[in-house]
Amino acid sequence: MTGQSSLPGFDDDAKLTDRLFFALFPDAQAAGRIADCARQLRAEHGLHGTPLKTERFHITLHHLGDYAGLDQGIVDMASRAASAVKASPFSVTFDWAASFSSSPRNRPFVLRGDAGLAQLMVFQRTLGLEMIKAGLGRWAKPAYTPHVTLLYDDRAVAEQAVEPITWTAGEFVLVRSLIGQTLHIPLARWPLRP
Repeated sequence: MTGQSSLPGFDDDAKLTDRLFFALFPDAQAAGRIADCARQLRAEHGLHGTPLKTERFHITLHHLGDYAGLDQGIVDMASRAASAVKASPFSVTFDWAASFSSSPRNRPFVLRGDAGLAQLMVFQRTLGLEMIKAGLGRWAKPAYTPHVTLLYDDRAVAEQAVEPITWTAGEFVLVRSLIGQTLHIPLARWPLRP
């Protein structure tokens, strides 16, 4: 099924059902540590939001749009871009948490990092350049704030240090998310090789 992307300012009667994005997923041990951290911080700050399921923790690299159905053309272009990326595995470390203040309600409460995300930032830019070459330039955004969403809550939590959570990124994934169903479906995976 070919989908159509949502364009701001245009009235679209088609129901958006599919979101596409590139992501990194933590290994099982790191995902477990992220889940523990989410539970601990939720209790510590009296938050009411439910932590994401362990298998849903991820780092979004590039959002590729929301569509009415799976847009195979976008999937094909994304696959071309991903196949062209040459990168070695790299370490990712998150060592602080905070709320994004983008909205007054349902704020993302996230893990962040600084120096431990330098290689991730380089990888994200590299993938973005390949996306531009593959015809996905409108989705290759230069501004990037790497994070792992823990939960959503109305309460804002200020930045605080957490025990560092580190893993080695060994692959990246093209994900199909079914909007409103909290379901992520990996469409393709690309290993990172030295």
